[in-house]
Amino acid sequence: MAIPSKAGQTPQRSLDQRMDALRRANEIRSLRAQLKRDLKSGALSVDQVIESPPDYVLTAKVFDMIVAAPKYGKVKATRLLNQCRISQGKTLGGLSDRQRGELVDLLRLR
Repeated sequence: MAIPSKAGQTPQRSLDQRMDALRRANEIRSLRAQLKRDLKSGALSVDQVIESPPDYVLTAKVFDMIVAAPKYGKVKATRLLNQCRISQGKTLGGLSDRQRGELVDLLRLR
């Protein structure tokens, strides 16, 4: 009989640790939702968010942030990312300086 390995298992967490993680996740979701509302209303511009993203949005996808802005749909966002050689799955925190600068410049031109 084979003994299952623990390599693929997630670490055991206490109830308090799980509740803290859930609270943090919910707070981040709320902050991101507000950010998207601000982008949609024009209170914030997408180039500002991409140039200096807040901590809670570093793991958000660049594509999702662009699509949240007015006048940008999936097609325009895809073209923009392709022009900058950025994958649709790239996160804001994962952008290189070149990618970030190039994307911000293109967004400001539009």
